[in-house]
Amino acid sequence: MNMQMQQTLKQIVQYTLPAPLHRFVGKQLLGDKYRPPVGAVDFGSLRRLIPISIRFGYNRGLPIDRYYVENFLARCADDVKGRVLEIGDRSYTQRFGGARVQHSDVLHISEGNPEATIVGDLVSADHIPSDAFDCLVLTQTIHLIYEVRAAIQTMKRILKPGGVALITVPGISQIAYDEWGDYWCWSFTALSARRMFEEFFPSENVQVDIHGNVLAATAFLQGLATKELRKDELDYCDPHYQVIITIRVVKPEID
Repeated sequence: MNMQMQQTLKQIVQYTLPAPLHRFVGKQLLGDKYRPPVGAVDFGSLRRLIPISIRFGYNRGLPIDRYYVENFLARCADDVKGRVLEIGDRSYTQRFGGARVQHSDVLHISEGNPEATIVGDLVSADHIPSDAFDCLVLTQTIHLIYEVRAAIQTMKRILKPGGVALITVPGISQIAYDEWGDYWCWSFTALSARRMFEEFFPSENVQVDIHGNVLAATAFLQGLATKELRKDELDYCDPHYQVIITIRVVKPEID
């Protein structure tokens, strides 16, 4: 179909059809290039001021951000080995490290967590030994820390030379409704994440990737679950809609 015919059909659809039929015919004719005019957008279940889920979609299935987080960890599973430190619990250490993990530590900010082997945070962490860990698993954590640079400095200090930190941070996101909402300081972009980590690690040791698109972002903000989108819809990457940023950093063998 040439451009002139497309334009003619678009005008016929736009000015002669009621909105529901307009959307159907326009989509059939133009596919993803179809742009509904003003008044023809169908918000459906999304025309609401309160999201479908205020729990990131946990009550509906696997949250969309966790799809990206867990795919990232799966791709980097070989890094999860030796002595590993994870925040909050050791679920990802066990799931992605398995028999490669020789010793598992859990860092938690307060006492009372039965899984915690180290109590404290990444800012005030003088009691965490230097050059100690082969891998750090820090998913959806550093946005809760105001002194992000101090936390990154600690990561570098406690990693063994050649050790790897696997980090994920939110981009486009709702803010938690639970107690962590009181600590939520930041959202990131790929640029801000890269520039910040490159203050402490060589640029060639910092790998930053983005995940998400306008549909995934919309669904995530509404609290929909992974199973409510298709795999191709989740995997399509649009750098203008960064839902999750993943960061893999390696401490140099010789600093």
